[in-house]
Amino acid sequence: MKLLIAIPALNEEAAIESIIRRSLAARAYITAKSSVTEVDITVVSDGSTDRTVERASAFPEINLIVFEKNRGYGAAIKEAWRRSDADLLSFLDADGTCDPNFFTDLCNTLVREDADVVLGCRLNSQSQMPLIRRIGNMIFATILTLFSSKRVKDTASGMRVVRRDSLPKLMPLPDGLQFTPAMSARALLSGELKITEIQMPYKERTGESKLRVGKDGLRFLKVILEGAFLYRPARPLAMAGGLCLAAAIALMLMPARYYLTHHAVTEWMIYRFVVSHLVGISAALLLCASYLTDRIVQIALSSEASDEEEGAARRFFISGWFWLVPSALTAIGVALVIPSFLELVRTGATYEHWSRFIAMSFFCSVALILVVTRAIDYVLQLVAERLAYLHSATPDRAYETVEASW
Repeated sequence: MKLLIAIPALNEEAAIESIIRRSLAARAYITAKSSVTEVDITVVSDGSTDRTVERASAFPEINLIVFEKNRGYGAAIKEAWRRSDADLLSFLDADGTCDPNFFTDLCNTLVREDADVVLGCRLNSQSQMPLIRRIGNMIFATILTLFSSKRVKDTASGMRVVRRDSLPKLMPLPDGLQFTPAMSARALLSGELKITEIQMPYKERTGESKLRVGKDGLRFLKVILEGAFLYRPARPLAMAGGLCLAAAIALMLMPARYYLTHHAVTEWMIYRFVVSHLVGISAALLLCASYLTDRIVQIALSSEASDEEEGAARRFFISGWFWLVPSALTAIGVALVIPSFLELVRTGATYEHWSRFIAMSFFCSVALILVVTRAIDYVLQLVAERLAYLHSATPDRAYETVEASW
């Protein structure tokens, strides 16, 4: 089993020789202590303008790839991987922060746990990572945990091992520094991949860091959210819907308490009614969108989407009792304003309080949203059945089935 160690380098003349020597020296240790039988090393100069290429060229034992112009951290790693036939693909930074010998532990963990991706976690008591980057990694890890229900502490670790045959399930990955959090997000959110991490030592880097906390932090957040909306759109939408629902309830607590005490609604409450109506409708839209997007992902990415048990929302929408809910909501809404309608028919005018019309609008709108959601869900079910047939039927069988239907 061959291991490739890719080393992306951008203006790392101060550290490149040291990391190459350490990587070359680690080959014997890796092959002796793991199931790896061969180790290749590829350095990729990503548009370096200093003496990085010159110093790396002094080592004929390695493969050297030179980008004339900067193409990005992720692009450098992917190019090294593309040119290799190794079974295990790995990388580490050229700044000297990681120990190449640690690939032994990563490879052993990958094999032992039958994982697709194994990374070294830098967030431990011995780590020399700057505090601001620790905080950023903790934030990214928390966001991914909320969306995936799985835990990886160091989502942006720059030292990891990937199985070659798992690579198609991870692609496409970005070319920039967000390459690593994007990989972590896809591995955590996809139902087909297993990612794990083990603690590793981490030293202070040699030379100036290329990471810009603000700019790159926003890029990291963007790729994490993209992964969440690709594989688990239901989670962020449901969270937003839950927040809107909580806000709507909070806004109506005081008017409800006042009404139960005095059996009246005052004029100052109109603002709470209107805003609560808006936020409540938003909650209904977001929660239904959460359900529908989850259905879309399950249909379109059936092999990659997380294989979770049928949720309460699915059971609700396919249940025969579903229609009782929109019917009851509509009935409540109509009951609130029917006296006003009858008065209008009798006298040509109505003086019913505005609060009843706002409440009626809310109940009927939620009922309509539920009915539309059920209709879209029905269409999606038809699409899913058609796709399942197309995927399972061979051309000959499909022809025979069509012919039989004549």
